[in-house]
Amino acid sequence: MKTYDVVAAAIEAQGSGHCFALLGDGNMHFAGALAHLGVPFTYARHEHCAVSMAMAYARVTGRPGLATVTCGPGLTQVMTGLTAAVRARIPLVLFVGESPLKNSWYNQEIDQAPFVTACGAEYVRILHKPRITRQIQDAFARTQITGIPVVIGMPFDLQESEWGDLAYSVLKARDLIPAAGKSFPDPANVAAIAAMVAGAKKPVIVGGRGAILADAGPACVRLADRIGGVLLTTLPARGLFHRSAHSLNVVGGFASDAAREACLDADLVIAVGTSLASHSADAGKLYPNAKILHIDTKPVIYSQGRVAAHFHLGADAKISVEALLAAIESDFGATPADSGWRNACVAKQDAAEYPDAMPFQVAPDVLDPRAMIKTLDQKLPKDWFMVNSSGHCSYYAAHMTGRSSDDFLTIREFGAIGNGLSYAIGVAAARPETQVVLIDGDGGFLMHAQELETVQRHGIKLLMIMMNDAAYGSEIHKLRVDGHDEEGAAFGATDLASVARGFGLGGVTFRNLDGLDAAFDDFVASDKAALWDFHISDQVVSPVMRRLTAAKT
Repeated sequence: MKTYDVVAAAIEAQGSGHCFALLGDGNMHFAGALAHLGVPFTYARHEHCAVSMAMAYARVTGRPGLATVTCGPGLTQVMTGLTAAVRARIPLVLFVGESPLKNSWYNQEIDQAPFVTACGAEYVRILHKPRITRQIQDAFARTQITGIPVVIGMPFDLQESEWGDLAYSVLKARDLIPAAGKSFPDPANVAAIAAMVAGAKKPVIVGGRGAILADAGPACVRLADRIGGVLLTTLPARGLFHRSAHSLNVVGGFASDAAREACLDADLVIAVGTSLASHSADAGKLYPNAKILHIDTKPVIYSQGRVAAHFHLGADAKISVEALLAAIESDFGATPADSGWRNACVAKQDAAEYPDAMPFQVAPDVLDPRAMIKTLDQKLPKDWFMVNSSGHCSYYAAHMTGRSSDDFLTIREFGAIGNGLSYAIGVAAARPETQVVLIDGDGGFLMHAQELETVQRHGIKLLMIMMNDAAYGSEIHKLRVDGHDEEGAAFGATDLASVARGFGLGGVTFRNLDGLDAAFDDFVASDKAALWDFHISDQVVSPVMRRLTAAKT
């Protein structure tokens, strides 16, 4: 038995359930041993993509993500993905190997730890056989407790050595992780805050991923009904309130015209299970007249350059909201507050043709991205899993409605483009029974289009929807406002449908919406992935981009 067999057994025991890999000297024998134990693998064509796939898999399943790439250049390729995982607090273990100990020289040798810690992740170096299983158990336990990814480096000549007659036992991380307890709010604090909440005339409730994890959504809806509030979510939690008639979809820079007006008008914001990031408050400009109450196990006062909240309930989201509602009903009665304001907010949202009403001139041979997304939202089944990427196109894709937060993924904390296809592949591995749809821009997609081969090779039936403005959208709009030449960000309309067909997948080009019904029927009847290449206008500018560029003029 080789040492890599023990490493594989120790990692298999942690229960990640899937490994995303690109093989090289530093990891290929370990990966083979892990696959031999029955762990399913997705073999990527770029190291960054393997890590990004594992991130999405972890976010959807709740298990720690598992990826493996080789040492040296394999590790340096993953730094963007690793940083994104750190920012998003995604539990992840990455096995990268290390240069051999016994070689006098190895051309791919680097000091790996500084690269990892520069990303904000942890680095664990395994050098002693008796410590292997314990160090692996500890790595998986730490990433699950803290949400910080852990990178394991182990010289590959040590991996390939004979194990000998050493005794070992496979140790599971779950044996180290303490059971999560529920935290309860202070009753006196709840009573004091209940009076403030009951007195609000224009309350807004914002739910984040913490509200999803705590199952606080139904309690938030009941609280909104009692106090006459509207419901919104942060972008990662989109769909948390999709069944409520008083949901205005997403908050922050991506908010619709009606949602933004409600936030600007609000006198109270109750933020439940959110990090109160700058984006969710549109850099602090979204709630000029509101007191902000933060309900979270880790309440925030000052965040990202601004005072984020004025009042706090530092406890479990569901328990706190239920306690707050009970206190209001006990002290101020159970009769719902007047709903005139929130009904007016919803009426404005429902009456709008698009979330953003700004008129634009759109050439006849391209599409208005707002019309494209609206039509797709009506056409695609509501239980299909939607993966949204980053970039200018992501504003439009955020405004698909009537879809559960259980069927939506976006990871944007680092603001990097080029991850969408990898995320979609990771989601497909996590939810093989569900149809997965990617909505991405041409610029980000082309950064890692080689993963179309991964889709084809693994038989993954993705629907990939491209919003093709023939450019890096955010950059051309900024350059235009600055009065600079946009040549470096505008590339011409790549025929992405032909690219997909070149990989043996389906590909359809859209310059209008006439063929959408036929393309949909063909995709449903087919057994392979397809790419729909929608050529959109580069003259339609999202409101978040208009506000950003207006600040510079």
